Amino acid sequence: MAEQSSLFHESWYRIADQRISLRASVKVRRQLFRGSRWYVLNDPFNNQFYRLRPEAYSFVSRLTTSRTVESVWKETIEMDPENAPGQEEVIHLLAQLYHANLLHYDLPPDSTKLFERYNEFKQRTTKSALMNIMFFRIPLFDPDALLKRLLPIIKIIISPFGAIVWLVVVGIAVKMAIDNAPALGEQSQGILASTNIALLYLSLIIIKALHELGHAFAVRRFGGEVHTMGVMFLIFNPLPYMDATAAWAFRSKWKRVYVGAAGMITELFVAACATFVWANTGPGILHSLAYNMMFIASVSTVLFNINPLLRFDGYYILSDLIDVPNLHTQANQHLRHLVERYAFGYKRSTSPTATLKESYWVTVFGILSGIYRVFVFTSILLFLADRLLIAGIIMAVICVISWIFVPITKLIRYLASNPRLDRHRLRASLVCLTFVAGLVCLLYLIPFRNSFKSPGVLEATEHAFVVNSVPGHVEEILVESGARVNSGDTLLLLRNRELDFEYDEIRASNAEILSMRQRALLESQADLKPLESLLSAIQTRLDRVSEDRELLTVRAPISGVWIAPTTKDLVGAWLRRGTPLGQIVNDAEFALVSVVSQKDTSWLFSNEILSSSIKLAGQAHETLAVLDYKIIPAEQVSLPSAALGFGAGGGLAIDVTDRSGLSASEPFYEVRLRVSSDSTVPLLHGRSGRVRFRLPDEPLLAQWYRKLRQLLQDRYQL
Repeated sequence: MAEQSSLFHESWYRIADQRISLRASVKVRRQLFRGSRWYVLNDPFNNQFYRLRPEAYSFVSRLTTSRTVESVWKETIEMDPENAPGQEEVIHLLAQLYHANLLHYDLPPDSTKLFERYNEFKQRTTKSALMNIMFFRIPLFDPDALLKRLLPIIKIIISPFGAIVWLVVVGIAVKMAIDNAPALGEQSQGILASTNIALLYLSLIIIKALHELGHAFAVRRFGGEVHTMGVMFLIFNPLPYMDATAAWAFRSKWKRVYVGAAGMITELFVAACATFVWANTGPGILHSLAYNMMFIASVSTVLFNINPLLRFDGYYILSDLIDVPNLHTQANQHLRHLVERYAFGYKRSTSPTATLKESYWVTVFGILSGIYRVFVFTSILLFLADRLLIAGIIMAVICVISWIFVPITKLIRYLASNPRLDRHRLRASLVCLTFVAGLVCLLYLIPFRNSFKSPGVLEATEHAFVVNSVPGHVEEILVESGARVNSGDTLLLLRNRELDFEYDEIRASNAEILSMRQRALLESQADLKPLESLLSAIQTRLDRVSEDRELLTVRAPISGVWIAPTTKDLVGAWLRRGTPLGQIVNDAEFALVSVVSQKDTSWLFSNEILSSSIKLAGQAHETLAVLDYKIIPAEQVSLPSAALGFGAGGGLAIDVTDRSGLSASEPFYEVRLRVSSDSTVPLLHGRSGRVRFRLPDEPLLAQWYRKLRQLLQDRYQL
């Protein structure tokens, strides 16, 4: 029902005497959304679709070139005063139908107007394509005739028999993938290698072509027509696409859902077939191509297309499942309604939603999709700039114009000339100015909490690694892992029979030389000097071997907790010299060794750090107090622990040529923060965490500007 406040409109006189009707080529189909009847208008001439509610269609269906708009409107008011559209709704409805080129004027110049509207439509399409240059589309040919010839095959593919085949093939492929999971994971390490990029891109083109054919087959199977296939430049990469808008006219929402999901269903089937090829071929081009197709179809494309926040397959599936047609448009219209009604005071504004619950979900969707779109485009810009800096800069300029300057221009034009605001223009302008002023104050004047984080690893102030200084067999483990030991306690015993034989041999040689020396004292004193020299050398060997035999008893170098979880499996094993056996950690005092990147090092030496706090991985809800910290005033490249680097799941880039994972790709500064032992958080040696350095409060705009400069300097040296 049209509200009384919106029954009349100031601009009604502009269209009241017009004689308008739907074009003769327009076809009408009924659809059900949430139990409510809707009407879909479709003109095959220009492939335009428009959905109408019953009360709107009741008005539009009565339009003829022999009657004025006002007479038709009055008739609908008399027939159904409760639900008839108001003048404002009629004006809005006719404007949309006009721009969709679905209206006919019984005037001689109408044919000229037709082409003018067509040209306007083409100009809007071209402008939209330029504003969305990263998703530019070029139509190439009409596949409908080919799809008609293939219809008997399509009916076999999209049928219960085809569904059974799909389930069997995909099910077997999933089991095969699980059985070969280690090999799949290992091969994924080289998916972005330079030698694999060409195959990856070829796989993407093949998969996307089959994806679009899946949509086309589904549309034709359910009686729709597909008249456009072409190339879409996704971030300047050419990929196939097709126009499936004919599915909007399907009465059954499950058919529309299937059309939306047909591309992903096709991709999963292709991924399953590629799994069979991959599992039954050896290393080579075919093997690698099959793997890349599996990766594209089963991982990246499915995750990308199923996301409903972008206007791809997932969006249309969600729109049909929840019975909210034109979800994106309705979300924008509803958000505009909220602003006009509650901020600008325009009480005649109406929401496109039917219920309070629907308005809630549409509002959430509109906000999330807007935020996510900015996030995706920003990620794409950074990805593009990493490879083509000039192209990235051009795209950034286009995005700034389309996201900032164009909306500001539209807002100014809207506030200055939109007839809806004739009686509320001052309030709307004041609200916008207040919002801008508040935003400026929020971002530029009000200081906010300021800090930076850096990763680190917890270390005991006193700790030592235990290794065997001489080789030998492990004979006995005297102390189990986890036990507390004192400095000098025996941890384990080694045995080296060769060392024992050498010791016995040296002792025998020593006894022999001593006997010869005794005889020389009595018979030939001239032989004493060489014998003394030989005896000294033997004694040196004996001392060395005796020391090595003593070292077969591995002792604790410091007091603390003995940590050696693998030593119990070493009994009887031969250990080479320098084999790591475990470590002893003195848990009386701990410090977090933090790695501060170059972009934040200026804060370390500026004396502006107000405080610091530590949170360990896995227990972010608890904070460790810092007693004091010490900055090591020298650049370093060797990480205190491999756990901080990419190779072990950390966040720091490492030198790919270093197998140990300890060499950082960029220099850093080390800060040692002594941690209070009075904490409920378990302090374990080697546990990773993050330290937050508190800085003087600063407005958000200043913080963001500094981070943007650091990003540009770090990634692009600008």
